[in-house]
Amino acid sequence: MSPRAPLIAAVLCALALTGAPPAPSLAQSAPGKGVRTLILVRHGVYDENDARDAEIGKGLLPEGREQARLTGARLAAWPARIEVVQASTLRRARETAEIIAGALPGRDPDPDRDLRECTPPTYREDVMADLGPGEADSCATRLDAVFARYFRASPARDSTEVLVCHGNVIRWLVTRAMGADPKLWLTMSLANCSLTVIEVKPNGGCRLTAVGDRGHLPVALQTWAMPRPAAADSTRRR
Repeated sequence: MSPRAPLIAAVLCALALTGAPPAPSLAQSAPGKGVRTLILVRHGVYDENDARDAEIGKGLLPEGREQARLTGARLAAWPARIEVVQASTLRRARETAEIIAGALPGRDPDPDRDLRECTPPTYREDVMADLGPGEADSCATRLDAVFARYFRASPARDSTEVLVCHGNVIRWLVTRAMGADPKLWLTMSLANCSLTVIEVKPNGGCRLTAVGDRGHLPVALQTWAMPRPAAADSTRRR
């Protein structure tokens, strides 16, 4: 079975739970002439005990830096030229993006605070109970604005962009691109430095071509949270 099969199955299950098939998602912009390919990269595994200020964020572990290096090598061999690398301003995403960009000459990462991690609304009551008043809705508003800005048709020709950000952010954007109920984002799980690829067609409709693809990482570096020995179960979820 493909290592991506459980993730894709989760997405299909999420769609089934919404009832009738959703209408195609259309980005709110004028039609373009090309296909915009967005490669969403979750940051590498980081030191969860890093006590630095939340505005700075926690830094990558050595395993996370190696994950980012291998991701950069894969993106350097991407069949289309990568034109832009955007990155969340949290340290773990920024460090990941800097390592990736090192494999893409002339592609220094551009910071985007709106790509920072947050927790949007979910049907999981235990998750919602840990959030402050209005926190989930504020996150959803910001991520919906991110979707409107990035998930739009390419104006004149095909283009390829990389967004280095976070698991919650990517999962919410996937549900929006598929026209699924966004509150089902927790039915997916994404490994560190995995690739999720979405094409935005000229009419603004979205096509999902990969979710959580981690094929460029050896089993010992396929992590969802803290790193673990190579002999451990590589399917463990965060």
